[in-house]
Amino acid sequence: MAQSNQAATHFQTAGADYAKYRPTYPEELAEFLAKQCRQHNLALDVGCGNGQFSKLVAEHFKAVLATDVSASQIENVIPASNIQFAVEPAEECSAKDRSVDLIVAAQAAHWFDLESFYREVRRIAVPGAMIALISYGVLSINNERCNTRFRQFYYDEIGPYWPRERQHVDNGYDSFDFPFNELPYPTMYINREWTLKQFLGYVSTWSSAKAAAEDGKEQLMTRFSKELAALWGKPQQQRKISWPIAMRLGQLSI
Repeated sequence: MAQSNQAATHFQTAGADYAKYRPTYPEELAEFLAKQCRQHNLALDVGCGNGQFSKLVAEHFKAVLATDVSASQIENVIPASNIQFAVEPAEECSAKDRSVDLIVAAQAAHWFDLESFYREVRRIAVPGAMIALISYGVLSINNERCNTRFRQFYYDEIGPYWPRERQHVDNGYDSFDFPFNELPYPTMYINREWTLKQFLGYVSTWSSAKAAAEDGKEQLMTRFSKELAALWGKPQQQRKISWPIAMRLGQLSI
């Protein structure tokens, strides 16, 4: 299903919570991607959400076009002088033919109609442009008991409520067709120091948590929150949360 339909359903009202709770990517990721590019005129951030990663990319390019199918996400961006934000699906990009040096989709490509998206990528990419489909995997908490309880919640309790597209995130997009010259990338993580409130706020943004609540299973989140709080320690205590970054990185034909 095209991004314009399915992703909009999931994220049409999520912009404020995403801006508040979702983890941001490390600067080293944007820097690495920029170094792979021959030119730095225009980058495209597809499925940009509230523009967190767009701003990091913008530090390395003259201009960035950041697009998302959700108007709610775009309404919550922080404007930047060299970023143009637009509400549009991944499969119908407003960029001109052969104009984009880097096409990136961060934690978004599992919502795309890949065949149509790749067709647009080939149209808008300059010869030799780079494409990066980025995802971050299942998090870890730097406390064994908290981490064990979290993984039980993630896989066994809330797991059935994830949309089927989530499997692509969990396998780092390895299941995707990726018809480009694929390149290696360094090991990278998203790392955050979060309080219990911040962590639970993040979990509350999950589509699976919302789906469970709609199914009358609010107690899953309530019980998890209570049991995690008992393991966490003082609520204001910060714990390190880490997400492994996965990527399909490729170069288009010159």
